[in-house]
Amino acid sequence: MAFESLSDKLQNIFKNLRGKGRLSEEDVKTALKEVKLALLEADVNFKIVKRFIKDTEARAVGEEVLNSLTPAQMVIKIVNEELVKLMGGEPAELKLKPSDEITVIMMAGLQGAGKTTTAAKLGAKLKAKGRNVLLAACDIYRPAAIRQLQVNGEKLGIQVFSMGTDTEPPRIAEEAYRYAKEHSMNVLILDTAGRLHIDEDMMAELSEIKKRIPVDTTVLTVDAMTGQDAVNVASMFAEKVGIDGIIITKLDGDTRGGAALSIRAVTEKPIYYAGMGEKLSDLQEFYPDRMASRILGMGDILSLIEKAQEEMDLEKQKEAAKNLRKGEFTYDDFLEQMRQMKKLGGLSAIMSMMPGMNGFNADAIDESQMDRVEAIILSMTPAERRNPKLMNPSRKQRIAKGSGTDIAEVNRIVKQFDQMQKLMKQMGGMMGKKGRGPFGGGFPGMAGGNPFKGLKLPF
Repeated sequence: MAFESLSDKLQNIFKNLRGKGRLSEEDVKTALKEVKLALLEADVNFKIVKRFIKDTEARAVGEEVLNSLTPAQMVIKIVNEELVKLMGGEPAELKLKPSDEITVIMMAGLQGAGKTTTAAKLGAKLKAKGRNVLLAACDIYRPAAIRQLQVNGEKLGIQVFSMGTDTEPPRIAEEAYRYAKEHSMNVLILDTAGRLHIDEDMMAELSEIKKRIPVDTTVLTVDAMTGQDAVNVASMFAEKVGIDGIIITKLDGDTRGGAALSIRAVTEKPIYYAGMGEKLSDLQEFYPDRMASRILGMGDILSLIEKAQEEMDLEKQKEAAKNLRKGEFTYDDFLEQMRQMKKLGGLSAIMSMMPGMNGFNADAIDESQMDRVEAIILSMTPAERRNPKLMNPSRKQRIAKGSGTDIAEVNRIVKQFDQMQKLMKQMGGMMGKKGRGPFGGGFPGMAGGNPFKGLKLPF
């Protein structure tokens, strides 16, 4: 994820602060110099960094902090609050008209920023809120963009309005607006053309669309991986066309992430959403407080819970919990949990949202191994999946052949599954005890220690 390098550096800075019983003014100033360097290396705008450090230092060297019983924690709290303020403070919501009126949203941005995919993702978000959405293909210069929008619209069950590549975009926008009115649609999303760089023709085209139909919100799509260029692009669009808000894409990539920290302060426009993956469901509301928590290594449990509620099958989870309470855990249960995990973006994505997992090495997880584990489980008979005790050498040999793996890999999976099954039985026992959750008070025979210690996952 973006900010990984920044997050690691900030964690090290604060670790050094925690090692001191009391902080002097010099300790705080030295730490903030390191924070300043870390932010600059993350490609945060220099003027923004300067202002951020000035505001943070003014609070962090105060008497209340220096004389606090936990001064290091107070400094971290202040940095967290200033990061939240930098990214807008409160989450910004895309304003929609009442459902009996049409809300027109115009997507703008440079080519390659992920604008067309983001238009479809946004359509899916609004559809899930009960809106009747129409996507309009106004990028006539890239036939692939029209086709891409149509394919994505079909996947999401959202209608796409297109007039091909021979009609001017402002006219397409007019006709799409008329069509939306006639068919009682209440959200129209215009996917406009991007260029490799900002030019006058693009700006004139966007301005003309705004003259022809009542655009309620102009959303700029910027690529987080372009760093300071994203900030420059946003500033130019804000000046020439006028924008109401921003969606940052590719925030899950290996990027320094400075754009997300700079763009709100430079443009004074809110960030509505963040693109966190390639799937059409990977568009998340941008919460400044949650993003600050992730940057500081505090995790983002709320976003993880929300994603789980959106993606995971509630009935299957209830069934799994019921089995767990009975102390049952089969290969079918394990297979289902793996599939649900994939819906959440895989183990590395989940771990990135967990508090205190900054030092976790996501590269050590071979996500493709999950496919091999799935192939092994699917090569078992229904009876073997329900009753792991049926496993014997001849059955393992058959499973290895059926899954295209070797007997050693099957043995490894079986052994590791046995460990997990024992753990799940212990968890089931704890869930059955009144007033004690699966982690509260530890596990039987473990003296309250970590129940996962020594456990190796099969992937």
